[in-house]
Amino acid sequence: MPAGGEDLARNFYAGILGISETPKPAHLAKRGGCWFERGDLKIHLGVEADFKPARKAHVALLVTELSLLQQKLKTSGCILKEDEPLEGYHRIYVDDPFGNRIELMEPSRGPA
Repeated sequence: MPAGGEDLARNFYAGILGISETPKPAHLAKRGGCWFERGDLKIHLGVEADFKPARKAHVALLVTELSLLQQKLKTSGCILKEDEPLEGYHRIYVDDPFGNRIELMEPSRGPA
């Protein structure tokens, strides 16, 4: 993330995606950035002087209730992108506030 983007990161990762912010250790906090964690999920955003977003390389997050999350993202002004289907999943892409690509995936329900 670029320097000074902590509030944008908090709004997106904690506010929209619902991943709680966790304090960075004091010796790392002075570098800027923020950490978000929920259970085994850990997203640590560091500041880069010559920041360039990851537009193709991306993380994929397994989610529940993707349709509700899609609505929340749209309401928050995020632009959602679709790609070719992936067997076994419903999925969308969204960029974080810095242009980093994120894939949100929910397993498809099998036949009843």
